[in-house]
Formats: sequence, structure tokens, C-alpha cells
Amino acid sequence: MATKKKKTPKGDPNSQTAAVNRKARHDYEILDELECGIVLHGSEVKSIRDGQISLEESYAHIRDGELWLMGCHIGEYPQANVMNHIPRRHRKLLLHKKEFRKFAETATQKGLTLIPLSAYFVRGIVKINIGVARGRKLYDKRQKLKKDDVQREIKAAMSPKFQR
Repeated sequence: MATKKKKTPKGDPNSQTAAVNRKARHDYEILDELECGIVLHGSEVKSIRDGQISLEESYAHIRDGELWLMGCHIGEYPQANVMNHIPRRHRKLLLHKKEFRKFAETATQKGLTLIPLSAYFVRGIVKINIGVARGRKLYDKRQKLKKDDVQREIKAAMSPKFQR
């Protein structure tokens, strides 16, 4: 039996996806994406490896010339005992100054927000994929769902196993 290979970020075989914010692509129109590092404690890294991270209610915020991840929940690591971390603390995101300036300009425009799209490991280091996003209205969401359904039906009709 053939095993299905999981797609990894940037094509790196040592990478593993820890969390994906699936709701973000439904609720927001993603205009631009950027990979950035994150400042973590040791017990947080262990928890992320165990898959105890949630990006659903989180967002990124620019404060004092730095980018911060707010509302991200990383569950406590049971074996850390006394040296455990606070699950919902603000975490600093790491970017190059050029990237930050470019990203900050677009993020400060009216109606745009910074949303974490995914968290993954690259050579043992946790990376967060942040997207500049514009919120969708309810009718936009409906139109997108209809368009996706039509595309799926077309693809299914064109596939060779359904042709006679």
C-alpha cells in the first residue's frame, strides 16, 4: 500500500506542520504572506511538537516598532512542572528590518490586518506564516464557496476515471 506524502513548507524534508489556521482563508482574503520566526520558551517548543497550538483566534499586531503575536494558545507541557509557560502570552515575531518596513506599510492601511496562517518547523526551528488580509463580507464568502464548488465539479468531470 502506497503512503501519501505530506506536503511540507518550502519543500524541506525535515519540516513538519504544527498547525494551520483553516478559518483564516475562509474569513479573509489573503493579499500577501511572509515567513517569520517567533521567540519561545523551551516548554512552548515541546508543546508545539505535541500539536498543542491553536492559531484560530490569534492575530499579529505592530507595537513599538516590533511585530507581536497576540491570542495564540500554546498548551502547557505536562512534564515541565514548575518551569512551564503562560498559555496565552504575547509572543514576539522575528523579521528582517526590510521585510518589517514593507509589511508594516501595507498592514497599517485601513481595513487590513495581520493573521497567522500556519505554524511549522524548519530544521527544528518554529516558523509562523503571517498574511496581510482583508476581511470578507458574508456575500463574498458565499460567492467563494460557490466558485470553489464549480471548480471542484469541473475538475471531477475532467478526471480520467469518470470518462467512459
